[in-house]
Parts: sequence; structure tokens; C-alpha cells
Amino acid sequence: MSRYRVSMDIGGTFTDVISYDEDSGEYRAGKSSTTPHDLTAGVFAAMDALVADPRDISFMVHGTTQGLNALLTRRGERVLVLATEGASHQLHIARGPRWRLYDLHYRKPEPLVPLQDIVPIGGRFSAEGVELSALDEEAVRAAAARGRAEGVTAYAVCLLFSFRSPQHELRAEEILREELGAEVTISLSHRAAKEWREYERSSSAVVEAYTGPVVRRYLTKLEDSLTQRQLPVPLHVMQSSGGILTVDSARQRPLQTLLSGPVGGAMGGAALSASLGRPNLICVDMGGTSFDVSLIVDGQPDVSPETELEGLPMLMPVVNIHTVGAGGGSVAYLEQGGLRVGPRSAGATPGPACYGRGGTEPTVTDANLVLGRVDPSWFAGGQMSLDVQAARTAVATVAEPLGLSVEAMAEGICDVANAKMAQAIRTITVARGIEPRSFSLVAFGGAGPMHAVFLAQELGIREVLVPRFPGAFSAWGMLQTSIRHDETEPYYFRDEDIDTADMAARLRRMGAHALDFVRAEGVGEDSARISFSADVRYVAQEYTLTVPLLEADEPMEAGFLASLAARFGEQHKTRFGHANDGAPIEVVALRATGLGDLLRAAPGAFTPAPASEQVPTSQVWFAGQAMPTSLHRRAGLGAAAIASPTVVVEETATTVVPPGFSVAVDERGTLVITAEENA
Repeated sequence: MSRYRVSMDIGGTFTDVISYDEDSGEYRAGKSSTTPHDLTAGVFAAMDALVADPRDISFMVHGTTQGLNALLTRRGERVLVLATEGASHQLHIARGPRWRLYDLHYRKPEPLVPLQDIVPIGGRFSAEGVELSALDEEAVRAAAARGRAEGVTAYAVCLLFSFRSPQHELRAEEILREELGAEVTISLSHRAAKEWREYERSSSAVVEAYTGPVVRRYLTKLEDSLTQRQLPVPLHVMQSSGGILTVDSARQRPLQTLLSGPVGGAMGGAALSASLGRPNLICVDMGGTSFDVSLIVDGQPDVSPETELEGLPMLMPVVNIHTVGAGGGSVAYLEQGGLRVGPRSAGATPGPACYGRGGTEPTVTDANLVLGRVDPSWFAGGQMSLDVQAARTAVATVAEPLGLSVEAMAEGICDVANAKMAQAIRTITVARGIEPRSFSLVAFGGAGPMHAVFLAQELGIREVLVPRFPGAFSAWGMLQTSIRHDETEPYYFRDEDIDTADMAARLRRMGAHALDFVRAEGVGEDSARISFSADVRYVAQEYTLTVPLLEADEPMEAGFLASLAARFGEQHKTRFGHANDGAPIEVVALRATGLGDLLRAAPGAFTPAPASEQVPTSQVWFAGQAMPTSLHRRAGLGAAAIASPTVVVEETATTVVPPGFSVAVDERGTLVITAEENA
């Protein structure tokens, strides 16, 4: 019988794998260096240390950054866009940045498709979905002939008001298939995002066409490798929304996987919130390349119906994650007499100077090693030994020009990185009216626990939580999520004009479609559920808030519209600090989300180890001076609180606790770090 549930998370520096033994309830973590030339090599190197025979795997899920990397580095496919004649330049016109109206340095994001690759196509529907003129099929065939002659393999069809009536887009797809065959990628805007806003919907379709072939090739190669190893179950892939879907569905909907790599940590945060009884968490994931921040509010991940990357909008449910270029591999350098850290990273190859792989530039990891905050002989659980002298030599290259000691510069590198990460946390909290001091900080990623307490000090947060397997927490989070499918339908009505019976009927139909998808993904009849919501705004507002509905038939209940307005007002007040009670509202869109739980067993009980009698100490630098600091192996920690300063090492991460805090292990094995009363 297959018994292992396995998740894989490929980062810029390390690849993390988590296995869960359904018989014993035991979690195990594996880590290996990411192999950019062949990502599957790093995956199998980490997985083989945990599961001897892939035939013993009962469930497998993977978070991928292939599409995201292709977008960020502009290495996607060339795309030919078929757009409605007379409105074909919308991708270049885009929207004016009202929040940067007087910014003289603002530059519009560079579109993924140049003007010469946008082909006007005759045919038009009205905003109500009435055909005004027929599709120019010969123009579509001419576009296909041009694409074939120029070797284009990706196409985006973005026709006006296709979310109302998709017939022209569907016919254009048929013609492209007739002319070009099944191998080319075709993205239709009404499939990528069945929502209003022509520019955002077209942008979503173009991003899907641009990144889709990269994602499909990668997933196919990974699936073929797993099949050769006789994996007996289908591979699942994380979605940007925090749900999962099978690899076959992911290949058909590649846009949904764009942010699947970072999302695992947020879903792990939601599971941790439920198990620890802490509803409000700030989740910080610091890896080798980037620093990701997400929120858990009232026990739920903060999910938005749209997002923006590199200035390009996309309409899709996505866990809100704010990312900055700050990680263990971020390079420190001097610029005009000042110290800069990141966003450039040393990555996995050559990596920080202390890795001994040819790197010579100083990084955040080198700085921490110089400060004594990393155990050089037991890095990554003893998989690597770090070169302290190489780290000191690298840091000296930026210390000497400023006349500073190596230790002072190393602490400066960490301080600059911490300030950058603290500002990222403020962006997703303070800038949105959220007080970070009312949250607990959850730290994970290979470098997150090393910097978390310093971030808490700067933000006034009094509790830091470090879960088990912090370096592989995003992979752990992937095992805690569910199959998910989202349905959206435009629905424009003022409150006084809403036909509540029609609204309920539409919600029921959308819910049925979402349930059908979830069941087709292998979810049992009793394990599927549906949630509903509506996008609402005040009349004459431009943007909306998504308001949860109790059930599909709620619109049929007496007083529904008043209840909907009250809920919207509460959300508006929470988000913007005010509400206009009694003002007319309008509904813009309806949403149905299908969720399906896959069978999973409860984890085994955690038993703290007996307290260690002999604890080694070393000199670690804090606030400009070396202090005697205890060094603990996390596996040997007992239940008693430990005074600071201390460093806790484990296989996947290192936790640094400066003076003024204490650390204890709770009944679930979580490190709970709290500020002392006089700190």
C-alpha cells in the first residue's frame, strides 16, 4: 500500500521536499541545492533521501515558479495577439497610474507584445452581448498564415466583450486549430478571465500565452520523469489561489499556477493559525533569493480576485503576497558611498562566498556567518560545511573602502536587509490600515528565522513563531490545502434593480460547475464544498470589494439586500477607515469557489526532548559587541523556556534570538519567541 504524501518546493537556492508517513504520522524534510540546468535533478536528490521507492507515494503536490520566472526575466514565448479592430491598442494604452500622476520618473511597464505583433480582427459584440458585425474569418486565417511563416507558437485572442458572448473567440480558436494544428498554444481572454475590464482581461490572456508553453513543457518533463520512476498517483500543482489541481488541469490553465511557488507558505500559515488558535498572523518567508510576506486574517489567507506583476494586471484569485529581493544570497555592494543589499542574488551557483563554489561577493549569509549566527560545521543539517575565512574576505571587500571592521560591516549588511524586509511588511500591513503589533510573526524559509526577531523588534511585534521544518514550511503548507476551482460571472445591477431569484439561480449554476470540476479532480462526493461571494461597490465607485455570501439561495431570503449592504459597509470601513451607510450599492460580479478535501491522516503527537544538560556557547555579535551565546539543536530542546541570547540550529534553518527575548517549545513543536517585559 502507498503511504507517503510528498510535496516539493523549488526555490532559487534550495529545493525542499516534505514527506508525511500516513502510518506513523511522521513528517520528514529533505533539502538539496537547486539545479538550474535541470530542476528535476534537485527534486529527486531531495526526494530520494526521504522515500526510497516512488511507488510508495500516495499523493504528490508541487509548487512551481517556472511561469513566474519566465515573466520576470522576459523569457516567455513570442505571442501573436488577435484583437478587435478599432480597439487593438489597449495593451499599449493600458491605464494611467493615478497614484503616480506627478512622478516625473514613472515609466510605463513594457508590454509583453510589441505593436507589430497585434493583429486587428473585424467583428464586434456590444456591451450587452449582441452581435453588431460578424467575425472576419479571413483575417483570422491571414493571422494564422503570418504566425506559421514567422514561427510563432503562442496566440492570444482578446476580443471586445467576450465575457458576455464568447462566440467570436471560440470560432477564432477553431480556425487557428484548423490552420496551425494542436501543438500551438492558444489563450482566449474569456477563459483566462471571464470578467469585465477589457485591458485587464486581455493582459491576463497575453500573460497566459506568454508563460503557458514554458509551464507546460516543465510540467510534462517532470511528470514523465515521475512516470519513469513508476509514481502510482497523479501529480498535483499549487495554484496562485492557494488551492491545488491535477497536472493535466494545470497544463490547461497555466495562468493559475503563476504564483504557486510562494503560496505554499501562506497556506501553511493558515493551517498553523488553526492549530495554534492564533487568528492573525504575518507570514514571512526568507529564502536564498527573495523575501515574501503574506497575511492570515481571522484564520483565513488574504485572497484577492486580481493581482499585478511587473506592472501587468491579471484577473485571477491570488493569495496576496508582497515580495522584495532580499534573501540569504542577496549580494551586498557599495553604490555612491552607500551600502546596498540586493535585489541581485548569488543564487545556488556560485552562491555565497562561504559555500566554496567560486562565489566572491559578500552576501547576507556571509554576513551572518561572520557574526557567528550560523554554525559553519552543521549548516543544512550537516550537509554543508561553510568557509568562515572566505566569508570574512568577501565582507572585507565592502568594509575596507568605508574604514569599518569586518564585523561592523557584517552587522550593517544584516541591518540594511532587515530594514528592507521591515518595509515590505509595512507595505502589506500599515499601508492598508493594519496594525502589525496586533499580529504574531511566523518565520520560515531557510533564512527567515535568522532575521525574524530583529524584524519583530523594529515593528513592535511581541511574539515570533517558528514552525517545525521552517526551511521547508512552504512545502509543508502544500500538504495542508485542497483542490480548488473558481467560477466568475459578470453581474451588473444596482441594488434596487437586482432580481434576487435570478441572482440565486446564477449562483446555483456556477456552484454546480465548480462542483463538477472538483469531482473530476478525484474528490469524493462527501469531501466537496462550495462558497459564494459577490463583488460590490458603491454606485459610481470604480473598484469593488468581494463580500462573502452564506449560500447560493441567500438572495431569496427577506432582507438580503440590506444585509449585503451592511456587510459591504463593514468591509469598506475595515479596509478604508470609513463607510457611507445608506448609500446605494451595486453588484458587479458573482463568484463561486469549489473546494475538495483530499484524504489526509492526522500528524503524530509531538514529544519534547529531555532538557539538554550541556549546552555549548560561542561568541555571537549583537548591537556591535560579541556576547556569549548558547547553541542548541532544536531536536534536543525541552519544554522549559531558554533565555537569550541563543542560536537554535536544525536541518532546514537557523533561529537567532538576540537579547531581550525568551524561547520555548509548545506542545506542537513550534518555537515560541516572546519579548521580555523590560525589552
